[in-house]
Amino acid sequence: MALILALAACDGATPLIKPHPRQPGPFPAADRPVAHIVSPRWSTEEARDRVNEAGAVMDRAGLRPGMTVADIGAGEGYYTIRAAQRVGKTGRVLAEDIIPATRDALAERVTRERLENVSVRLGLPADPRLPAASFDRVLMVHMYHEIEQPYEFLWRLRPSLRPDGLVVVVDADRPTVQHGTPPALLKCEFAAVGYQQVSMQEMPSAGGYIAMFRAAGPRPEPKAIRGCRA
Repeated sequence: MALILALAACDGATPLIKPHPRQPGPFPAADRPVAHIVSPRWSTEEARDRVNEAGAVMDRAGLRPGMTVADIGAGEGYYTIRAAQRVGKTGRVLAEDIIPATRDALAERVTRERLENVSVRLGLPADPRLPAASFDRVLMVHMYHEIEQPYEFLWRLRPSLRPDGLVVVVDADRPTVQHGTPPALLKCEFAAVGYQQVSMQEMPSAGGYIAMFRAAGPRPEPKAIRGCRA
């Protein structure tokens, strides 16, 4: 498919940001390689719209007017812009990225397009820094394989969900070093931090699959989390 061949974010170019040496801490280390961030875009917006990528993802994720949505690893804002249109004036979108220049460029776009229901925030590699009990949906599109410390990241993400909130992951079914996440590994890492998989569906128009998770039960203590084998 032409869209898959246009993977500008996964083309092996010089990384925008390289993983830092892991510091000792209470969370287990990921037993998998981490893909470098090489671009703030996955493909061109025109190519993605031709196959209705965002529309299909938002339909399956159940995005509706009035919802509050977080777009994690927002990049140039492909999903941010379209989610803002979907949730409407009564909804909110928070776009997060960990690269300051990317965050600033997206903030300029949001201002230029007068998206009054969108705010932009700088996150940290292991902490999206989201407000608690705030989000109906958290979107993580073609970026999960770039998270260096997935257990800490998911642990810190959990409190941001509303009671019926869902984390929506879109990724490719291939090894993390090849800019994807095997579905079984994704399910295991989420489960280790107390998330329950709600659904997993193939989604060729988005380059792989879409998976959704909800928080289930108490959040485990960091030292109680058991890492998954890749």
